Amino acid sequence: MSLVRVASVSDIPDGGVKRVQIDGEEIAVVNAGGVFYAVGDICSHEHFHLSDGEVDVDDLTIECPKHGSTFGLDDGLPRSLPAVLPVPVYGVRIEGDAVMLEPLNTGLQSHREQGAA
Repeated sequence: MSLVRVASVSDIPDGGVKRVQIDGEEIAVVNAGGVFYAVGDICSHEHFHLSDGEVDVDDLTIECPKHGSTFGLDDGLPRSLPAVLPVPVYGVRIEGDAVMLEPLNTGLQSHREQGAA
C-alpha cells in the first residue's frame, strides 16, 4: 500500500479520532497532542470499532467501547484484558496539512515532525 491522504490535520482535533477505510481495511487515525497515530479500527477481541472508544492522550491508548480493552497507539499492543492480540499499526506522515497513511511492519510509528520535511 502506498501513501494515501486520509484527512487534513485540522479534521482531527487533539484527542480526536477519525475512522478511515483503505483497501477494505478500517483504520482509526488519532491526534494525541499534535502527534498522529493510526491503528486497526477493529478490536482484536470482539468486532467493535476502536474509533468509537475513548483516547487517553497521556497513556497513548485507545479503548474498545465493548469490553474496555485498551491498545497502545504507538505499537498496537493490548494494555488491558480481555484482548490479548495486538491491532495493526500504520505509519503516519504529515505533508503540509495532509495526514497520509502507510503500513508499517515494524510496529513503529512515524511522528508528525518526521513528515514535515
